Amino acid sequence: MGDARHMRITAIDTITAAQWPHLAWVRVHTDQGLVGLGETSFHAEAVCGYVHEVAAPYLLGRDAGRIELHHRTLQRSLMALVGYQGSGAEIRAISAIDIALWDLLGQAAGMPIHALLGGACRDEIRVYNTCNGYRPGWKRRPGDPGEGYWRLLPAGRPEGPYEDLEGFINRADELAESLLAEGIGAMKIYPFNAAAEASGGLHISAADLRVALEPFRRVRARVGDRIEIMVDFHALWNLPQARRIARALEEFEPSWLEDPIRMDNVDALADYAASTRIPVCGSETLGTRAEFRQVIERRAVGVVMFDAAWVGGISEARKIAAMAETQHLPVAPHDATGPVTLVAGNHVVMNAPNGLVQEIVRSFYSTWYRDIVEELPAIERGMMKPLQGPGLGTRLSRRFLARGDIATRTSAA
Repeated sequence: MGDARHMRITAIDTITAAQWPHLAWVRVHTDQGLVGLGETSFHAEAVCGYVHEVAAPYLLGRDAGRIELHHRTLQRSLMALVGYQGSGAEIRAISAIDIALWDLLGQAAGMPIHALLGGACRDEIRVYNTCNGYRPGWKRRPGDPGEGYWRLLPAGRPEGPYEDLEGFINRADELAESLLAEGIGAMKIYPFNAAAEASGGLHISAADLRVALEPFRRVRARVGDRIEIMVDFHALWNLPQARRIARALEEFEPSWLEDPIRMDNVDALADYAASTRIPVCGSETLGTRAEFRQVIERRAVGVVMFDAAWVGGISEARKIAAMAETQHLPVAPHDATGPVTLVAGNHVVMNAPNGLVQEIVRSFYSTWYRDIVEELPAIERGMMKPLQGPGLGTRLSRRFLARGDIATRTSAA
């Protein structure tokens, strides 16, 4: 524990690992010996470049506890150059820095972040499983094959019991039973993506629609309504086809339709939302509260999803949650990217009165997330409890930092 009123930033590290090229970690060091941890994902090299070229020269020597000032200053410095909205590399870097500063403040105060935000509104929160396999496999640049993402199934023998990407495509009924056996009462799947990639999102044939609906039929036939089903479309469809798919899905009563179209046209999204009785969820693709304000006020979404590591950090995520609450909308943090993102989003949703559910990927949570950080929130009977240690309550593990594929860059005062 330190003195939250007198922490000066002395150095900032960025860390990347070749095995997880989509991730970048930021560590903020202080003169009290405390180190704050942040994370973001995608375009890691660009994120690290912004941290050292722009953010570090401003932050070094300043008071680490003045989080809101630093958040506002870094965001405003972008406005004349790259605009007021979006979630590009700069905002993602600011997100990681902001998470690290909240981690520092919590460590100095001896309190978990959710306590700093005003305390938890619940002791635990239910989780849903996004049905991915074990390998993140995110594309690094246009043209990459995206191994492990929705187009390619895991090859050869299963890497473990949670090959849930292959599971929802080929044996969704068994997958639903597996989740229920662990107490997890909700699953998110994306069986329409293959058809969207084949047609560019312009058309889905009757045959392809029937194939994509098969997982829903199997789940409902096997377990009925004992499990919730969320659907993610990854913003791949045009408006007419998205409406057609929504009509076909209504008989299966999914809990939400996530990112059915691109989130760059609020009017089109509002039209879509008005055309279906299934709630629309959006969206990890939005950046900053300015973008969320538009979709919330236009009633274009029924569930507000933010990613703390993309949207502007904990500072921005908590404001989005409060804004959603004023419109009587629930919030659900996104995570299918990294362990620190999971922890940061969980602190926010535990504090938010309108917190609905926590996303997990059980294949990630049970394997490589644990290779990176020392602690993760516990999950029991489908419920997640927040970490109670100071700040985030976790840090990068010594074993991870000793890996041979780690690259660290430091800016110091």
